Amino acid sequence: MTETITLATIEAAERLMAVSYTPAERQQMLDNLEGQITSAVARRAVPLANSVPMAMRFDPRLPGFAMPHGADALTLSTFHTPLPGSDEDIAFAPVTHLGAWIRTGALTSRRLTQIYLDRIASIGPKLECFAAVTPEVALAEADAADALTRAGINLGPLHGIPYGLKDLFDTKGIVTGWGAEPFQHRIPEADATIVKTLRAAGAVLLGKTTVGALAYNDIWYGGVTRNPWNLNEGSSGSSAGSASATAAGLCAFAIGTETLGSITSPSQRCGTTGLRPTFGRVSRAGAMALCNSLDKVGPICRSVEDTAIVLAALNGADIADRSTIAAPFVFDATAPIAHLKVGYLPEAFGEGATAIDHAALAAVRSLGLEVVEVTLPDLPYGALMNILFAEAAASFEDLTLTNADDTLTWQDAAAWPNAMRKARFLSAVDHVQLDRLRYVVMQALDGLFTQCDVLIGPFMTGPMLIASNYTGHPCLHLRAGFEDLGTRSPASLASGSLTTGEADTAGKTFTVPQGISLWGRLFDEGSILNLGMALEAALAVADRRPEFPR
Repeated sequence: MTETITLATIEAAERLMAVSYTPAERQQMLDNLEGQITSAVARRAVPLANSVPMAMRFDPRLPGFAMPHGADALTLSTFHTPLPGSDEDIAFAPVTHLGAWIRTGALTSRRLTQIYLDRIASIGPKLECFAAVTPEVALAEADAADALTRAGINLGPLHGIPYGLKDLFDTKGIVTGWGAEPFQHRIPEADATIVKTLRAAGAVLLGKTTVGALAYNDIWYGGVTRNPWNLNEGSSGSSAGSASATAAGLCAFAIGTETLGSITSPSQRCGTTGLRPTFGRVSRAGAMALCNSLDKVGPICRSVEDTAIVLAALNGADIADRSTIAAPFVFDATAPIAHLKVGYLPEAFGEGATAIDHAALAAVRSLGLEVVEVTLPDLPYGALMNILFAEAAASFEDLTLTNADDTLTWQDAAAWPNAMRKARFLSAVDHVQLDRLRYVVMQALDGLFTQCDVLIGPFMTGPMLIASNYTGHPCLHLRAGFEDLGTRSPASLASGSLTTGEADTAGKTFTVPQGISLWGRLFDEGSILNLGMALEAALAVADRRPEFPR
């Protein structure tokens, strides 16, 4: 220790922890605090790579949880749509159509891949949505898929389908910079599990989509990723490029991750369909770790059924990710939904709810489903945020302690550098108590889903964004309508807000999408997907495309 700890030091520290001790209690600590501090400093001397996991693992299952039985099963809808004549129409077609055209020989993977590469070249720079494009890799993988097709071999619904990969996942020999200046020249030596899985499913890697630095927001070392519906604003984050590129028809689908809104928030902003699966369903091995007990991997698509196709390919336990859980994924696109009871929190459709929110709830009623009010206990859900801050600060401790965090572009009060510095003052005792509160919240959401099969609500429904991320429940966010809004300043995004911001009525008006969220029981993505498909058809807004200046 270079500075002597005094009674005044302890008293000042108490204010940072919201505790109060007596002079006698402070005196008792005075001559034995140094050992505690020395132990902490000694631990910091041990380098811990980002890939080193926590010894403790989060498991979303409460005692008595019964995992659905059976093997993986994917049943898709059928259609007979001919191949369009326009490259743009092909680019925006759903994966269900693209896969069928490739399977029947109406479309080659090389042609489809080239269509997307051309669109990335012409539109991508406007959006700043790709951190790296890999045309040689993409065309080689497309040719390999076409060779299999000619040989009568099809690897499944993603055979020959080009996709964008969030730049948090390691790709051998390809820069994986995590959106952050300290890592922008980082080149992995091996592929992440998800890359191997998608390659085995026949998918074609177009490149790495941008990520807000260290998985927050839409600001990265190359700029600000844009919303295709309004180029004056960012796409939200942190799966910024995945949502932007998918919405703009630059890929068939993309992969995102979510710790707290990073799939659902850019889907809300860009009008994509994002599926955040149950925690533990998809491997994160080879991905940047932000929060080991919170990070989740899922697809961002342009239709609900497409998200089911991608999740079916990704699903599976992985020994390389200690938090994965073996669980079957069963989805039947033709399954009836009449038995579903849909719940909603009344406060979510009160003050602040939009006409689009109410229209989505009315659409569910029009499907003939039972719709009921549900409740959640009054708990300090927002307090759980300190778990995220503590884990994130631990994942990137070196940046804080070496001042390398100063190189990050985003330096506002809500940005990572400040949040991670403040986290050094969080109490370990409070952290343990937060973990216990998390268990109470798990019980609360378990109780909610005894009242309904699916919960519907706006993106920021009451405590659900925070609560369901901490409990690991799945969420599907899909486009529900459009609003005419004024110019939304990119500066408003740097506040770290997960909402769509405020309209500047003095600026130009833009028509932008707005979505609705569906939450389901643990490992029951099928119910929210089936309802999502029915709601998507009822709302009939999924096919609209953003327009770009020619």
